[in-house]
Amino acid sequence: MNDQMIGKVLKGHYQIVQGLGAGVFGQTYIAIDLDRQLESKYVIKQLKVTNNQPSYLQTLRLRFMTESQTMKQLGKHNQIPELIDCFEDNERFYLVQEYVEGHSLTAELPIHQRWGYIWSEPEVIAFLKDVLGILKFIHNQGIVHCDIKPENLIRRASDGKLVLIDFGSIQPVNFTTESVLPIYRIPVTSLGYIPPEQFVSQPNPSSDIYSLGLVAIQALTGLSPLQLKTEPNTNEVLWRFMDTPVSDYLAAILSKMIRHNYRERYESADDLIRTLKQMPQETNQFDVEYSVYPESGQYIPKRHFQDPSSGKSSPLLTGMKVGLAANSLVMAFGAYSLLNHNPGKSGIDALYQAKEEYQSGDLDKAIALAKSIPSHSNVYPEAQASIEEWQQQWQIAAEKFKLTEKAFNEKRWGDAVRLAAQVPDIRYWQTKSNILNQEAQARVEITAKEMIAKAYEKASEKDFSAALHYLQQVPKESSTIPTVKQKINEYNYKQQIRASYFLQQADKQADEGNLVGAVQMLEAIPYGTHAYGAAQMRLIEYNQKLRLEKEEQKIAQVNESNHITSFIKSAKKTKIKDFQADNFLSEVNINNP
Repeated sequence: MNDQMIGKVLKGHYQIVQGLGAGVFGQTYIAIDLDRQLESKYVIKQLKVTNNQPSYLQTLRLRFMTESQTMKQLGKHNQIPELIDCFEDNERFYLVQEYVEGHSLTAELPIHQRWGYIWSEPEVIAFLKDVLGILKFIHNQGIVHCDIKPENLIRRASDGKLVLIDFGSIQPVNFTTESVLPIYRIPVTSLGYIPPEQFVSQPNPSSDIYSLGLVAIQALTGLSPLQLKTEPNTNEVLWRFMDTPVSDYLAAILSKMIRHNYRERYESADDLIRTLKQMPQETNQFDVEYSVYPESGQYIPKRHFQDPSSGKSSPLLTGMKVGLAANSLVMAFGAYSLLNHNPGKSGIDALYQAKEEYQSGDLDKAIALAKSIPSHSNVYPEAQASIEEWQQQWQIAAEKFKLTEKAFNEKRWGDAVRLAAQVPDIRYWQTKSNILNQEAQARVEITAKEMIAKAYEKASEKDFSAALHYLQQVPKESSTIPTVKQKINEYNYKQQIRASYFLQQADKQADEGNLVGAVQMLEAIPYGTHAYGAAQMRLIEYNQKLRLEKEEQKIAQVNESNHITSFIKSAKKTKIKDFQADNFLSEVNINNP
């Protein structure tokens, strides 16, 4: 916090009187307007400036103009602070907003299962409806808030309504930047509430619904998001326990709100509002009154159930005094509390730092930091559970990386890509495996292109069996697999047609008595085609006929050979006297003309 700003007068009449906190995008102060006779409080937000380069300032100026226009538009809603003024002073950019008298929702939420007031189901439903009305408005403006958490929800003293503040992280609904949100830029108090897709800068309306669902679960269970476990295989948050006072209907709604895959959540606030309206009437019949808690001067809700039969309202034992008293330790001045006085903040910081060390590759230091968190800290259970989980995940990551490296060195590119994808989500190991993965993926693509080229060449020669053989050698990790699958289907179909043609031609050759030609046709029919079975039956038949023909020919040749031999053996020996010239040449008289 910049204490030098206290007492400073901006734009000639806005005097800074108190600091509220510092965030990713700037610092926030409380100011009064010296031009007004009655003291009026405002919230002034100063955008962070990291350098004075003209190009940077121009970019920041554009962001400032965009945010101010957005805040003017959003401030029309009754539960969003109104934008009073915006200006630039000495290359610093300021937004002046309405000050909301009240306290943050942090004061009402239980900070432990046994410390604070656990909300009832009707209270959670009333809370969801209240905030969803705000989200419906901002989403319809094409804006995603991106930082829904208890400290950004202020219980307004005048009417008990919740007011959504801090739009410093807002993004358009169709935000498509491919940059990644670094973990060091995330405020500690936002950890756990941020959905997975927001870390890769792909927020959408369901991102706000995810965060809202976790706040509701915290109210029901007394556990913050960092204290909740996740299912290792699906990454789904495990939040419902045996003693959680919630119906199956509301539990199903909350579980859908916080699904890991944003496509499986409610698409819009409207969808969720309609679902809540369809709940049983007795659950919905609930209202919230507001009164002052004299001991602290804070404004707190006084909740009542409506009894449909009596038409009267009976007080609900809320335990709000206990919850507010316990949470008053973490309250800063009035509204916009940033947990600067939270006794557990050191534990949160230590756990955050431990996670950063773990992700950076220093497991021993991460474990030491987690072990340093005192047992009375509200993140102590999470820290203890993290130590065991880190040790297990680290061992798995090391083994998977070793297998990836082995496959890479053995030039088993597809295996290297597949194994790299199995390395757990630890930044240190992911960085090491990604280097191998990128090179292996490039080699996979080269192999795929070579096999596809050979397949196309064989297909042009109508040798679909060889073409399919090459396509089946394309690594499954290749990006060409969708095309390969299409070509496999195409070549299989063409091969079936060609096999049927060969079968018909074989039958035709057989009918014409050309069994040799028929056999050649049948032997060209590949295994796996529809005609293959029939071809094998015909091959047996035709080959048997060919053998019989060959045997008959051999017998005929043997018989003929035997007949000639017996004839020669039975003839008498010929003598010279037996050759009488008159007998052989009587018809020839060479002396005659």
